[in-house]
Amino acid sequence: MKERVTSAATLVLFIAAIVVFNHSFPLALNIAIALVSVLGVYEIILAIGLLKNPVLVLPSLLFAAVYPFLETDLGRETAYFSYTVILFAALLFYHSFLTFREVGVVYSMSLLIPTALGTLLGLRRLGGAHGMFYVLIAIFSAWISDMGGFFAGRMFGHRKFCPDISPKKTVEGVFGSFAFSLTAIFLAGLIFNSLNFADGARVSYLSLFLIGVFGTVLSILGDLSFSLIKRCCHIKDFGEIIPGHGGILDRFDSVIFEAPFVYLLARFLPIVQ
Repeated sequence: MKERVTSAATLVLFIAAIVVFNHSFPLALNIAIALVSVLGVYEIILAIGLLKNPVLVLPSLLFAAVYPFLETDLGRETAYFSYTVILFAALLFYHSFLTFREVGVVYSMSLLIPTALGTLLGLRRLGGAHGMFYVLIAIFSAWISDMGGFFAGRMFGHRKFCPDISPKKTVEGVFGSFAFSLTAIFLAGLIFNSLNFADGARVSYLSLFLIGVFGTVLSILGDLSFSLIKRCCHIKDFGEIIPGHGGILDRFDSVIFEAPFVYLLARFLPIVQ
């Protein structure tokens, strides 16, 4: 538990540093997303036992590293097209030791992880002067949902929620995820309003409520989806880079599913008005 708390505090400080230096060094967020994307793709490739296939590994890691720095549609479309051509050309040339299933898994995960996390950059642009608040809402609402599920399940959990996929997840933990997420997100709204009282910026509690409810659903979906991948790969965690939590994907699986939803919602219902 001590390791888990220490690692969580370190991650929070890491995100806080990105927020503090956002104006003076905005590329910090891009670098952080690229780093998480590369490590996430690496963990997937390692989990499915394809690390010794450089024709899959190198293009996938390169795409994950480059994508978060592409600010235009043309750049992103070019990267997507180039990566697709390279990977399927590799399948044609090396079909004797590569299978379509292996290429399909690596391809889908290498697209999902950086593009989903890349929506955090879209949130920053969408939020304008309050863009980093949008980013924080997307990240911490997912993490707090996870935390609520963990503590509620540990303290009150009896009924298994999805034992075939995640044996430790309980019905009580799911309720804890909703309770923690909604409480924390409304508290964040109150703090934001009090800090920005002078300039007249106000949060939309409707947007926060929808993020708290549907974001928690997606957070749980992301957690279960990557738990299923781990079970298929016969591993407990994706790695040990974050003591007490596991790998990068063990901590960002819920963010991968929730961040795109927050971005889509904020386009129609701005978080700050």
